Amino acid sequence: MTSTGRALPKVLLHEHLDGGLREQTLLELLDARGLPCPGPDAAALGRWFDARAHAGSLVEFLRGFDLTVAAMASLPALERVAFEAAEDARLDGCVLAEFRIAPLLFESHGLAAEAAVEALVAGLRRSSLPSGLIVCAMRHLPPTETLRAAQLAVAWHGRGVIAFDLAGAEFGHPPGEHHEALERARDAGLALTLHAGEADAAERVLEAARLGATRIGHGVRLADAIGDPARQALVEEAIERGIHLEVCPSSNVHTGAARSIAEHPIVALWRAGVSLSFHTDNRLMSRTTASQEADHLLAHTPLSVDDLVRMELEAVRHSFLGTDARALAQRAIEAWRDATKNDGSRIGS
Repeated sequence: MTSTGRALPKVLLHEHLDGGLREQTLLELLDARGLPCPGPDAAALGRWFDARAHAGSLVEFLRGFDLTVAAMASLPALERVAFEAAEDARLDGCVLAEFRIAPLLFESHGLAAEAAVEALVAGLRRSSLPSGLIVCAMRHLPPTETLRAAQLAVAWHGRGVIAFDLAGAEFGHPPGEHHEALERARDAGLALTLHAGEADAAERVLEAARLGATRIGHGVRLADAIGDPARQALVEEAIERGIHLEVCPSSNVHTGAARSIAEHPIVALWRAGVSLSFHTDNRLMSRTTASQEADHLLAHTPLSVDDLVRMELEAVRHSFLGTDARALAQRAIEAWRDATKNDGSRIGS
């Protein structure tokens, strides 16, 4: 029987390509590059990532990326991973997807960042799923490096790249440190979605918004300000600005940003009127899919199918893809909603 999460047409706004490889693909890429693997087969590799996922620390969680980035460091591998990610999302019921990665990470492996972006865009275009690439900069690096990443994103704007992001270990590296890179992207008309409010305070969400971000990766710490007389204005400002949070429930539990799905701040934020949607973050690292994220929310929180449908429509509205792709996605979601209502489902329950 198909789960509700699988049947629901989904919009994927937050998934890292270097965190979403198929286990078998990673195994083959490691072997091709002569790199050591934490396990002898795909199943053992999956168990290694399970251990990383449940470490309860963002820093420990991020260790897995050292493995995946090294494995992906060839142009054919980058194109393959991007194509497979888009196909996996399509087969999981996604009707629109945005993928992100930090191309400069591959320079230490001998790949030019420009060539890496070209290969990634080519891979996404091989899939029939409407998608785009978000270029990340690593926020722990010097501002000169994040500026280089922004310039790369601008160079590919309109040729497959749809936005710019700051990713990586958040605490101690506020977005304002990289204002020059953000200004470069923003002045060129490139959209901004910045990781904020995951491992740092609610104030970082608004700092990112004031620097030009219209979407926030995670942003769950904003919930800490709900009902706090001294900080409620942060929530009100986020709503007034129309900021959209790309919430990743399972990942937030794995990194310690939330204690469990049942206690996840997504419910409080949604009920407070904050625009948001749910995403995978890293399918490999968190051992999840978009469908599973939907099912987890339905099983462990008071959110209804109707809530999830409205979140998907919010995700469409805030997508950085073009008008045609967004219109097609919206029609698919609304058609499913209307058909499900006619079938007497629990929408609205």
